[in-house]
Amino acid sequence: MSEQVYVGADHAGFQLKQKLVDELRRLGYEPVDVGPKALDPADDFSDYGKPVADAVSRGVAQRGVLTCGTGLGMAYVANRFPRVRAAVAWSPEIAELARKHNDANVLVLPSRFVSEEEGMEILHRWLDTGFEGGRHARRVAKIDHDGP
Repeated sequence: MSEQVYVGADHAGFQLKQKLVDELRRLGYEPVDVGPKALDPADDFSDYGKPVADAVSRGVAQRGVLTCGTGLGMAYVANRFPRVRAAVAWSPEIAELARKHNDANVLVLPSRFVSEEEGMEILHRWLDTGFEGGRHARRVAKIDHDGP
């Protein structure tokens, strides 16, 4: 079975989400599209960010992808969940560093600030980059640790 990647968007990220789902499928992943299924200007980021973050937080999925206008709303929602490290990435280099140094397990794309082509490049870099571990593992471990 291929890796499941949960995907969600709000109204601003809907079109990009559709392309991301298609690209994940083309790459051999199993995208789980939590919605929305149709463009609705009333769709809010929190309604679709929560199920993606919850799946990653509980270990149902190892990774998730979210998109909204700036990426900020989705990141705020996702990062409230334990063990979720959602990173807003607007370039392939940021996506790579988010994986290498922070073990980002949720990619957040700012749909109003990246083209469809840039979004695909960012997705590819994020999917293809591993976590370096080492000194970064110690730092990442402190995120979910209460106390010093």
